[in-house]
Amino acid sequence: MRRKDREVTDFNTIVSIIDECDVIRIGLADGNFPYIVPLNFAYTVREQETCFYIHGAMAGKKYEMLKNCPYCSFEMDIPFSIDCIPEMKAVTMRYKSVMGKCKVDFLEGNEKQSAMDNIFMARYEKTKNFDYDKNMLEKTAVAKLTVIELTAKANPMQE
Repeated sequence: MRRKDREVTDFNTIVSIIDECDVIRIGLADGNFPYIVPLNFAYTVREQETCFYIHGAMAGKKYEMLKNCPYCSFEMDIPFSIDCIPEMKAVTMRYKSVMGKCKVDFLEGNEKQSAMDNIFMARYEKTKNFDYDKNMLEKTAVAKLTVIELTAKANPMQE
């Protein structure tokens, strides 16, 4: 990381950034061009092992690519604002971001049901007690992305 002064190394601070994010972007290998997909997500942290959970159709480009290569990169961020700093004649973007690499595993059966009920639906207050159509899980792919590399960076708002 070039800007070591912006690197976030405290794991709990990294988790707090993740918790503020609503979208994860996964990067998949697609020949000469990366294929980037924004997704909603849920996550777990157990003994500093971070896992993201995503879901979608059991068909299509994203699904096929993840089946063929069970690794991806990811990025998530929180943009705050652009600041002009007159005394330095500088402009800077205020933000927090997390990125890294993951191993992808598709969940099945009880593990898939549990991830949907206890991780996805539990993430937001609005969905915690929502009675969704559980029959839709038969047509839904649920993937667990186990983080194997994690970095974070921030240029926070000035007090």
